[in-house]
Amino acid sequence: MPIFVFPTSQLLWVRVAALLFTCVAFSVAAHGGDLRHGGMADWCIFCWAFSFACTLLVLLVEQFNLQARAPVSWSNFPITIACYAALLCLSASVIFPLFFLKDQYLRDEVRSHLIAATVFSCLAAIAYIVEVSLSKARPGEVAGYMATAPGLLKVCQTFVACIIFILVSDPVSYNQHPALEWCMAVYCICFILSMAVVVLCVGECTGFLPVPFSKFLSGYGLLAVIMYLTAAILWPVFQFDKRYSHGRSNSSKLIAVAVLTVLNFLLYLADLAYTARLVFISG
Repeated sequence: MPIFVFPTSQLLWVRVAALLFTCVAFSVAAHGGDLRHGGMADWCIFCWAFSFACTLLVLLVEQFNLQARAPVSWSNFPITIACYAALLCLSASVIFPLFFLKDQYLRDEVRSHLIAATVFSCLAAIAYIVEVSLSKARPGEVAGYMATAPGLLKVCQTFVACIIFILVSDPVSYNQHPALEWCMAVYCICFILSMAVVVLCVGECTGFLPVPFSKFLSGYGLLAVIMYLTAAILWPVFQFDKRYSHGRSNSSKLIAVAVLTVLNFLLYLADLAYTARLVFISG
């Protein structure tokens, strides 16, 4: 009996396409991109390399039928990786041209490499979005929690929180008032709890909770919605109101944090609605 199996499914070819696109993106950018903005260049390379490595791991495990030996839940792990990869490649597709293609004095060869990296990054993001679409749970289908709408929303919540952390840390913009420190606490607490849910599901450890997993999700979801609602109100008030800002400029980073706070509030609200439907209607 052969050990290696090579099925021709849509999901397989989408993953192969994503693998190739991310490989080309970081190879072209690193080889001929002449990257000089260290932080953002490293972030984009990390996005493509991380996505490539994780996709390669998923492909190897599935093609050699090693799912049963994997120390993670295989009904949750691949779609979690695909969702994170889609968000990472999407962020790189936006950041890379903004930071590296705006220079008017680039050599034609370097500009061509940068454009190619951007195009393949966009293609990789599309491929991962298609993979998530093919892998997510259908109505009435038995699937892992991360393949459901609340599971995918958890991934988006943690990703948005990471972007918020980056924006508020350089320069530090949350230590001017206790209300802003509360907002930072909201971002941290909700991120930790959402990431804990992702890790518990991928690691098949939900049974270790002292309360039923569904009740934990409902209680935490309601708490997160209330906390993010306060942050969505307090952050713009204490950053942009002249009575509290003490002459600070309304930088684009602070405005982006305000927008992302509202976005995460809506994500947590949708998560709570889906979770309540799963728990109270389906149950």
